[in-house]
Amino acid sequence: MKRLFLAAACLGAMLLLPTSAAIAAPHNPTGEYAQFNDCPLSRASLELCVFSESSEGFFTIGTKTVPLKTPQILQGGLEFEESLFEGDLPLFAAEDGNTLPPTPQPVPGGLLGVTAPKWWPQFLQDLFNETINNGFTGVTATVELAAPASSVKLNAANLLGATGTALTLPIKVKLGNPFLGNNCYIGSNSNPINLKFTSGTTSPPPPNEPISGDPGEFEFNEAETIITLSGGRLVDNSFASPGAKGCGGLFAFLIDPFVNSILGVPSAAGKNTAVLEGVIKLGDPAAVKASE
Repeated sequence: MKRLFLAAACLGAMLLLPTSAAIAAPHNPTGEYAQFNDCPLSRASLELCVFSESSEGFFTIGTKTVPLKTPQILQGGLEFEESLFEGDLPLFAAEDGNTLPPTPQPVPGGLLGVTAPKWWPQFLQDLFNETINNGFTGVTATVELAAPASSVKLNAANLLGATGTALTLPIKVKLGNPFLGNNCYIGSNSNPINLKFTSGTTSPPPPNEPISGDPGEFEFNEAETIITLSGGRLVDNSFASPGAKGCGGLFAFLIDPFVNSILGVPSAAGKNTAVLEGVIKLGDPAAVKASE
């Protein structure tokens, strides 16, 4: 039972969820509990504090693959009413609302959509790609939630059984670049990218082929109040992506088609992929409080 409980909690911790408005100050736990300083301990019914660092994975939208170059932190909490295995579970926001600190990831090729040829020496590829991805031509992609946090649905039974949808996550992706302005997005609140992650094997439409996830393995600390999960992998390659909108401000009618041509969006289901891997820490809220 304990294994099932922890496995479900791990699912929420692996995901890239955006922040909500700040509502309270973080706590000050110490020692090995310090990482849970933003756990929503004000929720009396909280079952688990969650701290996750997703350091590997990627998402492919259209023709562009964006790897995770900077670790993404997720923090918050999980709770349930009667049974862990009945229905879906919501992830509750971090205490100050900073559930997902913004972590822009560089888009290979930037505005020009150009990357170094693979036959070049590696050092030359790295130098060229670093130059393209910085300055005026550089573009970053930041995942944001396209609906309230309660729209994130976690299914513990599916996670443990490595079958079906373990997590449903509506997102939008902000493209960052001075030329693109502050409102250049792929997806929106009214037209999100709907991710349905599984820890099992996908069944996508062509041309994508099935890929597999993994619930991961975990271990306890000495006091059995913190669990570290490693080796978890959540996958989805069956989702569709809308085109970019709002790029270039008043000139969006010109810039949106330019961005769409570089990224290959809109992109139908079966042509996109999202993979998340990372290390997750799950803490007992009572122990976290006691360490303050």
